Amino acid sequence: MKRTFESRARLAAFAVVLAAIVYGFRQLIFVHAPMTFTDHLEDMSYGWYVPVFSLYVLWRERRELAAAAGRPSFAGLLATLPFLAAGFLGTRGIQVRFEILGFAGLLWALGWTFFGWRVAKRTVFAAAFLLFCMPLATYLDVVTVHLRLVASSTAFALLKGFGLDVVRRGTMLMSSTGSFAIDVAEPCSGLRSLFALTALTAGYSYFTQPTWLRRAALFALAVPIAIMGNVMRIVTIALVGMTCSEEFATGFYHDYSGYVVFLVAIGLMVACGGALDRLCAALARGRRAASAAAASAAAGQPPPAGPAAPAGFSAAGCVVTALALALVVPAMVYQAQSPEPVVCEPPEVVLADIDGFESRALEPSEAELQTLPADTRFVKRMYANARGDWFQVTAVIGGVKKSSIHRPELCLPSQGFQMTDPRDATAGGADWRFISLLRRDAPPLGFAYTFFNQAGYRTPSHMKRIFRDVWDRSVHNRIDRWVMLTVNSSTAADAAIAAFLERLCESCRF
Repeated sequence: MKRTFESRARLAAFAVVLAAIVYGFRQLIFVHAPMTFTDHLEDMSYGWYVPVFSLYVLWRERRELAAAAGRPSFAGLLATLPFLAAGFLGTRGIQVRFEILGFAGLLWALGWTFFGWRVAKRTVFAAAFLLFCMPLATYLDVVTVHLRLVASSTAFALLKGFGLDVVRRGTMLMSSTGSFAIDVAEPCSGLRSLFALTALTAGYSYFTQPTWLRRAALFALAVPIAIMGNVMRIVTIALVGMTCSEEFATGFYHDYSGYVVFLVAIGLMVACGGALDRLCAALARGRRAASAAAASAAAGQPPPAGPAAPAGFSAAGCVVTALALALVVPAMVYQAQSPEPVVCEPPEVVLADIDGFESRALEPSEAELQTLPADTRFVKRMYANARGDWFQVTAVIGGVKKSSIHRPELCLPSQGFQMTDPRDATAGGADWRFISLLRRDAPPLGFAYTFFNQAGYRTPSHMKRIFRDVWDRSVHNRIDRWVMLTVNSSTAADAAIAAFLERLCESCRF
């Protein structure tokens, strides 16, 4: 009777904790994740299938999970602490990546807490697979230029191998006669398809490969597979453009050629899985020939599983169950019901005239007004000196939503710029990030930016700004008003940009 009562009580406690997690992360489940999956910048339409696949994995292994259930684990309870912290910081700081890490980690750690390590080992894949819901395209956009160069150079080599007379300039491929040209732009870098294909490869390897080592080997091949799929897309666009017309290749065919990426990638994935099977089978035959003792292992007979830890009554297990309830349920309630943060007043930004420069105020562009939240404010001014150098200064004053402020590296490529040589510099008593901008058939331009908030905290690091913002939202319960100050320059010389920034900081208030 004690065993039945304890087991039922533990299941009831686990159900209560799961309900508390859904309540504590309801903004992630019903608001933040759906918004992320439909965000055109992230392009995560596959994200809807990720939790469904994780649930399918658990359902498929339900009998093994039931057989593996043992006594509650205090080590599992300790493992919940960092995920509770990540979930709290993510929810209060509205950082979806932290939220997803906390949510997935808690589900895994609580299975360990209530049912022991053997269950944790069997649920680690389903929990880790949820991390494919993390939005990473805008976070890793700095690598797109490298993916573009790899894809364009590989496609160029293949086209030359086909005997076609093509020329490559940077990320652009064109015929030698100039009749066709295609630029491997940022959306064609293959970064977004890379995430979808790694998720697909992870699921395929889990079900087709019998060991974690072989699953990891096939999963590692997802990156070159995705790159090769994107290369074949570029090659086919170029071939269509040279044999049909540039308008058709860069129009209709370009829009639907994304299917080429997945067809090629899926074919390569299946072929790599089959090659891995044949390789392992060959190694197994070699082991059988070398040793008769290894014959049973090579035949795929699993070692007998040790008996699961008894799930009977245990005073320690009851203590762990009670502690899990006392820790997780109040934390989730507080996470969901804590008061709304206080919105700070924005810092004052005044862009004044500077001696030796002609200046005029600028209005925000239609793209800025339409893309950024309505409570975002803009202060813009153009400065020009007698030598003909010009500097456009833009202060973007963020509102309540985090999307008001972002890294400039996120929007510059969409404006046709290629970013090179990022470096840190100090000017006017502040730290800045300098970037050289290249545009086709134009001289290089200069660019500098920094961030600051109403408390006077300044940094050119987007990462430091994010952590400071999350900390203030989560711990101090306040929403900072950040300003992104950018300077576009007609000159890429560091000395000229730094000299202007010195004058800017002396004459203006921010």
